[in-house]
Amino acid sequence: MDYSTIKKGVDIQALKIIYAEWKIINDGLNMSRQATKNVRIKIRGLVQGVGFRPFVYRAAEKNRISGWVKNRQDGLLIEASGKEESLNSFLINLRNNSPAAAQIQNIQVNASKKAHKKGFQIDSSDENPNQREITQIGPDIAVCTECLEDMKTQAYRVNYPFINCTNCGPRFSIIRNLPYDRSKTTMDVFEMCPVCKSEYEDPHNRRFHAQPVACLNCGPHYKIKTKEQETEIQDEVLELTSGMIDEGKIVAIKGIGGFFIACDATNRETVKQLRELKLREGKPFAVMFQDVHSVQNYCYLNTEEKEILTSWRRPIVILKSKKKLPESVSRGIRTVGALLPYMPFHFLLFEKLKTRALIFTSGNFPDEPIVVSNTKAEEELAKICDAVVSYNRRIYNRTDDSVLQVINKKPRLMRRSRGWVPNPVFLDVKVDGILATGAELKNTFCIGKGNQAILSQHIGDLKDFETWSFYEKNIRQFKKMFQVEPELIAADFHLDYLSTKYALESGLPLNRVQHHHAHIASAMAENGLDEKVIGISFDGTGLGDDGNSWGSEFFICDLLEYERRLHFEYIPLPGGDLAVKEPWRMAVSWLYKVFNREFLKFSLPFLKSVSKNDLNRVIKSIDNKINAPLTCGAGRLFDAVSALLELCPHSTFEAEAPMRLENRIARDVDETYSWKISETIEFSEMFIEIISDLLQKINPAVISAKFHNTISEIVVEGADIIRKETGFGIVVLSGGTFQNKYLTERTEQKLRARGFKVFSNCSVPCNDGGISLGQLVVAAKRRSVQPQLQFI
Repeated sequence: MDYSTIKKGVDIQALKIIYAEWKIINDGLNMSRQATKNVRIKIRGLVQGVGFRPFVYRAAEKNRISGWVKNRQDGLLIEASGKEESLNSFLINLRNNSPAAAQIQNIQVNASKKAHKKGFQIDSSDENPNQREITQIGPDIAVCTECLEDMKTQAYRVNYPFINCTNCGPRFSIIRNLPYDRSKTTMDVFEMCPVCKSEYEDPHNRRFHAQPVACLNCGPHYKIKTKEQETEIQDEVLELTSGMIDEGKIVAIKGIGGFFIACDATNRETVKQLRELKLREGKPFAVMFQDVHSVQNYCYLNTEEKEILTSWRRPIVILKSKKKLPESVSRGIRTVGALLPYMPFHFLLFEKLKTRALIFTSGNFPDEPIVVSNTKAEEELAKICDAVVSYNRRIYNRTDDSVLQVINKKPRLMRRSRGWVPNPVFLDVKVDGILATGAELKNTFCIGKGNQAILSQHIGDLKDFETWSFYEKNIRQFKKMFQVEPELIAADFHLDYLSTKYALESGLPLNRVQHHHAHIASAMAENGLDEKVIGISFDGTGLGDDGNSWGSEFFICDLLEYERRLHFEYIPLPGGDLAVKEPWRMAVSWLYKVFNREFLKFSLPFLKSVSKNDLNRVIKSIDNKINAPLTCGAGRLFDAVSALLELCPHSTFEAEAPMRLENRIARDVDETYSWKISETIEFSEMFIEIISDLLQKINPAVISAKFHNTISEIVVEGADIIRKETGFGIVVLSGGTFQNKYLTERTEQKLRARGFKVFSNCSVPCNDGGISLGQLVVAAKRRSVQPQLQFI
């Protein structure tokens, strides 16, 4: 029997279905209602490291069930004996009342010949090196409310900053191998004291087999190191840390998956100083608030945002600003990346701090991975921080904070890391033995295990040597941890991507997947689609079949193949990659195309920041077709308009120009500009109208709104044209441009109003962080259709 379709919180009808199915088994085995039944129950999903075995134990005792439960590499196994009604109640309890962080994929129940009469027990874990299937590894979990209460009442854990139980605490960041036992984590060097050991061995205790269990007498401890002093006395660590932050100092603090840098978010000068020291000119900082009330003082918070913000995953949530923090926090962006405390140390720190808001930014330098080593933190981060706060437990798997925003009432991940990784995406296609190497920027890779797609944590820009080393090391760790030896590798079309070079040098059969097809496939995979759809992929760049840079694709596609039906017109990209950092170049490229040199007579304000020599070089580059490759990327069109409005002629971080353009939208405008659809989507009329508005001194906020409305209408009209030609009514949206909340909300609503079924990314990023999932499923689908094909 398979209960995979029965979810938590089932209604009475669903309970009747469970009972009826169980009754059929009983009748088939010709057993009386009063006889003892013996069953074997196999549970797959996220059921290790989340308190599932003690939960099963307590449920068995409550329902007078005899037998045992144990961890296995492929999940959880239960042998149970009891009366029919007791087993019914036991099974319903397993599904509906499981621990908050548990995620049951399916429950299989079969009759067993083994009878158990001596109570219920928790057996030691099975370990089989030849086992193909493995269980899920839990992501790192925020400290629970029960542990926060214990932190104030248990003498041996009073103010202990590493308190945890089976319902909370570190998981992925400390695990080295499966099954999830203490000996296979970085807690193995800490010998439990008698008190902790008694809790660890007591099935009735909330800390039963909580692998990171520890206390003041036997666990890890913090230390603080400044230029003047160093101490490991826990009270002094907290006093010094909070005192320095309140005095306007900058402190590096070791978190679950790496070091973070903290300072008082309300201290204008300190935040400004941090920007200068961290070489972070424009990108907004994340802010950790003490509690929900503090968040609501500074940000608007709806029901869906509050739910995900306070969840055990504790991500950074992009919220609309209400009360202004210093300008240096978000640098003019009217949103805040807000998060709440998730480690015991955070709660203890806020108890002593005067401020209710901390800058909470990754402990790294531009384009480098987050620092995890105490030694490196004390050598490198100490150069920009007044103190380094560390602890003596090793971080085995580094993880940044995850980032998401709620769009049309759905949480959508923008960076998938702590709290989600390594939870898999379950697929209908078999992906076993495939490694997908991902993109160049915002990189993740993905490995296939059975029908599970296991994405890595956010890795970043592979062009940086440190990040590249992290990438290679992480692939090795995932292969070992999840017992995968790839037989097929999938990569991007672009041969200059380091991720593609990794695939080429692997010696494995290689399946190259077009960038924007991978975007659409990623959204299809997480939504369980395997049919022809209208795939619309908007982003900045991605190598196309014709050798040009794509990024505004209207596809008819499935997981196997794609047909490009429509796209934006091509435009020169003067300076190549330099145009991404200098959006004014794209503005000039469009103006030169539409007006020729006449645009110079308009005396547009954005050109004041551009030298005549640079301007002439750009025009010459376009005329001579030198270092001016063609692009149709939507991101570059947003860059051009942002520069035209003088919002971002020069970019200090990736996607700054589109972010600042969205940031200025006037919400009460419903007008659009003109465009033309022929063989491509043409924008000359739109730019003529934008220039007219600029010369008439129309508010840039109105121009931004009209531009966004135009792009939304183009998506809807393009989808309508393709539907009329093909009859397909499913639209899949993906690509980094759809991180734009205004554009995505408006577009999804308008598509649904036209009768389309609309799907997009939620559990994996729509940006390049989701590319590896798309590569994986495309390669798997091709392999299933042509298993003998030698891919290149």
